[in-house]
Amino acid sequence: MRRATHPTGVEPSVGRGEASPARTGHHPVPVPSLRSPHDREIARLALPALGALAAEPSYLLVDTAMVGRLAGDSLAALGLAASVLATLAGLAVVVAYATTAAVARLSGAGHDDDLRRVATQALWLGGGTGLLAAVLAVVLGPTWIAALGGEGDTADDAVRYLRIAAPGLGCAVLGLAAQGWLRGTGDLRTPLLVVLVGNAVNVVLNPLLIHVAGWGLTGSAIATLTGQTVMGAWFVALLWRAGRPTVPGERADRRPSGLLLRRLGRTGLLLLVRTGALLLTFAVAAGIAARSGEPALAAHQIGWQLFVFLALTLDAIAIAGQVLIGRALGGSRVDEARSAAGRMVVLTVVLGTLVGLVLLVARDPILSAFTPDGAVRAQAREMWPLLVLMLPFAAAVFAFDGILIGAGDAGFLAVAMVAAAVVGLPVMLALHDAGEGIAGVWTGIVVVMAARLAGTAWRFRGGRWARAGAWRG
Repeated sequence: MRRATHPTGVEPSVGRGEASPARTGHHPVPVPSLRSPHDREIARLALPALGALAAEPSYLLVDTAMVGRLAGDSLAALGLAASVLATLAGLAVVVAYATTAAVARLSGAGHDDDLRRVATQALWLGGGTGLLAAVLAVVLGPTWIAALGGEGDTADDAVRYLRIAAPGLGCAVLGLAAQGWLRGTGDLRTPLLVVLVGNAVNVVLNPLLIHVAGWGLTGSAIATLTGQTVMGAWFVALLWRAGRPTVPGERADRRPSGLLLRRLGRTGLLLLVRTGALLLTFAVAAGIAARSGEPALAAHQIGWQLFVFLALTLDAIAIAGQVLIGRALGGSRVDEARSAAGRMVVLTVVLGTLVGLVLLVARDPILSAFTPDGAVRAQAREMWPLLVLMLPFAAAVFAFDGILIGAGDAGFLAVAMVAAAVVGLPVMLALHDAGEGIAGVWTGIVVVMAARLAGTAWRFRGGRWARAGAWRG
């Protein structure tokens, strides 16, 4: 028999009145065999998630390729504006993670009415967050760009790009919330299709508006705005339809629900703290590398971009984990959640180790492909062993993040990331003062990642994350 729900569609938390088997005792990490019944489902979810993750940043990538053909400082202006937009979008991604975790639990519990309610609330959450992001881009844009070193005509062009593209950022953030809802139901192909179509619009319009119409950087901003608006409108239509009642003649209640929005918003805010602390750590690392000289900064950028590429790949597995873990816990299948979680950890660590070995063996060809500058390559060789060493346990961190997000354990993730920053940043600064240069920067990054691993692995092994029920209290 299905459990009763609150009139608002919110099930009372297991943790408030019922004992959960996951809260008693210590649960060792499962050790899956070479093959697992979870592998096919992980692949089914992870592959389209990887496609969508790779497609989303391509808006700015396409803009960069097209604007790079213009004369003057247009590319520098785009770089400044893109830094602002990418930071705001990176922070706003928490709306997708918060929604995915909640919807996966409801889906696993079979609470279809609640799923429809959350579809509407996801639009309110995404729309409100997107509006805030767009306003921040417009209001803080000039100051932000000046802080990044923009000045003169370059700064003016960057601000103009921001003001045109800001509504598109709002649409993109709304789309993130919609993607979270669709992911939570196990549908990752539809978000991929929508994102690809939005990108296609941008690809077609960019050369037409930049070169044919002669609008330059302004044309690029309009192309991005149009593509993201198409994407956002499509996501709105999808969730609007998903929120319709199944009973003929019954009207859908599309008003904001304070209770549901508080639940989603609380998770989002906790994940925002976690993401903000992570971005701050890497911003400090880039700042220290910049003070070590241009070759060190360029070498740091190479290492950072390689790391981001790996993170993108492993994030797809983490998203699959969010769905699998949330669905299993929502259906009170705690053993299944632990088994799937253990398999995710193994798969990501194996992948991270393989990539690390490739980077170790192919170091010189990779560096030659990035830069012909001997000084930059020399600096990169100093940080290379640290990058390779970090990859296997960084992969485990990504897996644990996905598991704990899927379980709704956002509060612990926020505390763990802040604690890791508190541990790692002083190490990074002390090594810089000791003259360690880029090796000191990456040693600090390794310490941050090791601290994250210690915290998340401890939480995972303890088992308190595995709380059954359609909602986590």
